[in-house]
Amino acid sequence: VQLQASGGGLVQPGGSLRLSCATSGFNLDSSCVGWFRQAPGKQREGLSCIGSRGDTDYTDSAKGRFTISRDKAKNIVYLQMDNLEPEDTATYYCAADLAYTLSCVAKPSLYDHWGRGTQVTVSS
Repeated sequence: VQLQASGGGLVQPGGSLRLSCATSGFNLDSSCVGWFRQAPGKQREGLSCIGSRGDTDYTDSAKGRFTISRDKAKNIVYLQMDNLEPEDTATYYCAADLAYTLSCVAKPSLYDHWGRGTQVTVSS
């Protein structure tokens, strides 16, 4: 099982980024993939996830500004982030919940396979 996040970078406040999570070794049709972030000195927090049926979950930090999607043919899960704020500066991670059954929840403790993160910096 492998996941690799990419697409991070430096963006000005109000800007947008699209993160990509390339996955391999498991089936998106039977698992949930989530996006998370961790800022220095803070706990890792959930943002969004998408399950096999296309069911999604967003936490308050992501609602209204972030959109999760996937391309099953390419085994990639995306996180479109709009109207970024300095408070969004963090390392962003994707992870897989292979024990997913009913609904997808963006709670870090539920995920057992993590990829390396990608840094997002929002600054003018």
